[in-house]
Amino acid sequence: MSVIGSLIFCTDCGNLLRESTGNENAILHCSVCGARNKDTIPQTVVSESKPSAFPSALRAKRSAVQTLSAEDRKTEAVTQHTCNRCGRKEMFYTTVQLRSADEGSTVFYRCVCGYKETSNN
Repeated sequence: MSVIGSLIFCTDCGNLLRESTGNENAILHCSVCGARNKDTIPQTVVSESKPSAFPSALRAKRSAVQTLSAEDRKTEAVTQHTCNRCGRKEMFYTTVQLRSADEGSTVFYRCVCGYKETSNN
């Protein structure tokens, strides 16, 4: 009889025998060749591996993903645009492509006084 983990095989024909009873005195009969095999206590095999042992293109892409905080997402720049509320000559702006690709982007202006304005280019 051969044992691999919790699987028990017949030593004569290699057939997978019924599950172990855990009693070393029990006899397991092979249904294919009729051989008598002594039962064994099942063995538990535990194996561990590191993710680096199995390289993966998906895992490599996942490690390249960057997590951005709300502060990182602030991509406002300063431009020469007059605020309609306070008259300040500089405003912060950011652009976003909200419409189809063949149309211009939308510009969002923000002043330090709290005034906001949008413009479609």
